[in-house]
Amino acid sequence: MPAFDLPIRELEQYRPDVQEPPDFDEFWRDTLKEAAQAEVLAAATPVRTGLRLTDTWDVTFRGFAKDPVRAWYSRPAGVRDPLPAVVEYAGYGRGRGLPHERLTWVNAGYAHLLMDNRGQGDQYGNGGATPDPHASAPGGPGPAVRGLPNPRDYHFRRLITDAVRAVTAVRALPGVDGERVAAVGNSQGGGLALAVAGLVPDLAAALITAPFLCGIRRALDLTDASPYGEISAYLAVHRGEEEAAYRTLSYVEGISFARRAAAPAHFGVGLRDTVCPPSGAYAACNRYAELSGVDPRKEIHAYPFNGHEGGDAVHVRRQLDWLAEVLELSPSRG
Repeated sequence: MPAFDLPIRELEQYRPDVQEPPDFDEFWRDTLKEAAQAEVLAAATPVRTGLRLTDTWDVTFRGFAKDPVRAWYSRPAGVRDPLPAVVEYAGYGRGRGLPHERLTWVNAGYAHLLMDNRGQGDQYGNGGATPDPHASAPGGPGPAVRGLPNPRDYHFRRLITDAVRAVTAVRALPGVDGERVAAVGNSQGGGLALAVAGLVPDLAAALITAPFLCGIRRALDLTDASPYGEISAYLAVHRGEEEAAYRTLSYVEGISFARRAAAPAHFGVGLRDTVCPPSGAYAACNRYAELSGVDPRKEIHAYPFNGHEGGDAVHVRRQLDWLAEVLELSPSRG
């Protein structure tokens, strides 16, 4: 697939208007206030993984509506000193999988929390362990359209709340330097990391790759690939519900979260990405922090001949170097 979005020179200057609902901030303030009424940690149980250099716990924390959300918490074996933490969010349709699948951040010397995706985990990977008790709201069967007619019922209201609570949870775990917590994700996970950056004012850093739910209305015009294709398919059946859907989606628009963010940010994007079109990532980067009153460090890396995989391992290497520098860690991450 050749490049199909805007030319790179236009992407670098792309700052689209965003149709924000007037109660956007109130909506999220009330949602997170309600979630914060519960003690965040419910359980943290050590698990045997067969890994000698990594210690892992099966964590349950309380997310949206006090619902239990599962996560893997891992850290370098035998290290007792407080470590900076990386909270990682998985892609669309994937659950937390198995604890030995994602070891990059642990091997780099970080405490690592991998959040499960409620009501997902059945499309690829190795499964999840977190149901979504609220998935019966009107809408389609897929997460992208669950509860779509009403923003209060929408699946991503719940998932974004879980993502924010995951930062609170990792700060409550032993051996974490709570002042140095970063949010990391790719695709859906990138959208969640961006939302967390906009909703957690003291986040230390955000690493956002190929973010879903960024430039949503433009993405719906450009691609029929899932997950956006699920929304298009729903609206093809439910004719006349476009405005209700657009209203709901405006509450989870990544560009709106980006405008409110303050943490240093590292973006990555493939210019041939037909799943999450690159104009969304560039719009979020270009408008990042414009409402926060700060001018944080930010950068974006584009991969002209790559699609949704973006820079893959090359990009991860850049992330490792960048985060160590932002958090002022030595090469040993000590």
